[in-house]
Amino acid sequence: MTKRILVVEDNELNLKLFCDLLKAHGHETRAVSDGRAVLDEARSFQPDLVIMDIHLPHISGLDLIIALKDDAELASVPVMAVTAYAGKGDEDRIRAAGAEAYVSKPISVMKFVDTVGGLLNLVS
Repeated sequence: MTKRILVVEDNELNLKLFCDLLKAHGHETRAVSDGRAVLDEARSFQPDLVIMDIHLPHISGLDLIIALKDDAELASVPVMAVTAYAGKGDEDRIRAAGAEAYVSKPISVMKFVDTVGGLLNLVS
């Protein structure tokens, strides 16, 4: 069954890679490169999953995760955080913000696909 996945990523190569991988697995994607548009895009697209880069210009992915989880319409949508700058304690902060999963860059394609599959099973 096709699932809708909102991909929030400011790096064009990563955005294309994530969307291509997801489409190859039968999912519908919507790409967002400007974090300021995330909440509006999420409300209109009604995703089954949000993949969120943590380091975005203008607004932090952590702040966006908190905003998604504080929104009654979007709070139940699982979030998979993706970041290249994994430091000590980052995963704890990301999970505390509300993300259900965390994947570090550079991504392992298998781990990315497996994590997406596991999160989508939560909303089936």
